[in-house]
Amino acid sequence: ADIIIHSATKYLAGHNDVLAGCIAGKTEHIEKVRQFHNVLGGVIDPHASYMLIRGMKTLGVRVARQNDNALRIARFLEAHPKIEKVHYPGLESHPEHEIAKRQMDGFGGVVSFEVKGGLWDAAKLIDSVRLPYIAPSLGGVDSLIEQPTVVSYWDQGPEKRAELGIKDNLIRFALGIEEYEDIEADMAQALDLL
Repeated sequence: ADIIIHSATKYLAGHNDVLAGCIAGKTEHIEKVRQFHNVLGGVIDPHASYMLIRGMKTLGVRVARQNDNALRIARFLEAHPKIEKVHYPGLESHPEHEIAKRQMDGFGGVVSFEVKGGLWDAAKLIDSVRLPYIAPSLGGVDSLIEQPTVVSYWDQGPEKRAELGIKDNLIRFALGIEEYEDIEADMAQALDLL
């Protein structure tokens, strides 16, 4: 890649309290961006810079914990009778699990899954969990959960969502660093309500 654009808001900052981004690439490409930057601005403020540095100090520890929590909850969900399907490359059932094993040390902190039922069953599950915040982000210390149909893809019609594989019963769960037992217990009590 000539230029890589990264959201520092997510994993790098890690606390859902910074709005920042960064680019990396070959000097000749970055110099062109820097020229626009000097004209347009877009400088991160000192306090946000401090918080970004703070987050980067714990990046490795947080990502390891998020990966572990995600793999464990994915296994729990896959075995649960009220779950139709789990999308997570760390599961052996994932169609690209072998590729993921070769390329990754961990499988990521986001698990997507489909609840048996439809739109309102997924909504009920999200309304029933107590631990995660309902929000469309990832990479922070707090777990976040959302229903893509009504949060991040609300402006797409049913046909477009179907084309993208976004079903009404799909839930996206971005795992934080909470104790795994608390995450599982919370998910179990919410699934019991379905």
